[in-house]
Amino acid sequence: MGWVRLVLAVVAGSTLACSAGAQVTPSQNVVSTPPVSIEPISKAPASTAPPSPELTPSGKPIPPSNENTPDITIDPASLLPDLPPLPPEKASLIGGTIGKLDRVRDQIMVQVFGGGKIKIAFDTRTHIYHDGVEASTSDLKPGDRVYVDTILDGSTVFARSIRLRGANTVAGESQGIITNYRADKGELQLRDALSPHTIKIRVTPQTKIIHGDRVSSSSELSSGTLVAVKFGPRQDGGEVAREVSVLAVPGASFTFGGIVTAVDLRLGLIVLTSSSDHKSYEIYLDPSVTIADDVRPSADITVLTRFQDNKYVARSVTVNFPAK
Repeated sequence: MGWVRLVLAVVAGSTLACSAGAQVTPSQNVVSTPPVSIEPISKAPASTAPPSPELTPSGKPIPPSNENTPDITIDPASLLPDLPPLPPEKASLIGGTIGKLDRVRDQIMVQVFGGGKIKIAFDTRTHIYHDGVEASTSDLKPGDRVYVDTILDGSTVFARSIRLRGANTVAGESQGIITNYRADKGELQLRDALSPHTIKIRVTPQTKIIHGDRVSSSSELSSGTLVAVKFGPRQDGGEVAREVSVLAVPGASFTFGGIVTAVDLRLGLIVLTSSSDHKSYEIYLDPSVTIADDVRPSADITVLTRFQDNKYVARSVTVNFPAK
């Protein structure tokens, strides 16, 4: 029995040894890992360089907004592309009255002196003058008397310049040639300088007749005489002359000095703005008269004329100062 107890003691000791080896105590078998220090990720320092400016489609920088900066108004017309220059064609002068005005298509219908109508285009390249002063398209109105320097732009008649003279129907004034005067009826028939039609004006004993600086009489109202008439309405719907100024009688000589506003050698015509009364005068060139090449718009000239065949005919042309 003694050896049995010995065997049992050995077996029990082995079992306890195995059980003890399978257990892990915190103080002996846990491997401690040194703590890892995790440094916080530092943010990149803010850049001190100014941001790149935003650009417009054309490559220009957009200015920074500022509440104190006043609003900038942009003209829409400045955003449009520039029009091509006009072709260097020789201009033809057309005189008449504006019958119709189309601001959408930029066209005027001109009733031409002597009859007929012509459609003329214009745009921002067209220069417009009113009594020699720069004007704009807003000054154009139906009924205005105009001189138009025209050229052919392709198949379109285009206005290089338009010169306004005002409408006689609004101003109550007219200038033209007497075609007939009937003293018994006090009826003056007048062909306006820019109208193909003859108008009739009543002359009464109260009508003032002036020739130059003196008071005259109705005996000077003969056919072919150039006159300026101021008139007003009558109760019957006609016109009554308040004042008739005799400007030129057939065969009279005149001297004009002023600035050339238009030249049309094809028609043999010079339009001159007088330096004395600032009015425009049509002067036709006698076939025997030769003019210098520097007789151009803006040139200062002196013209000796004779009034014949219902118009001023140049006998000589002198250039005082060439065109600028």
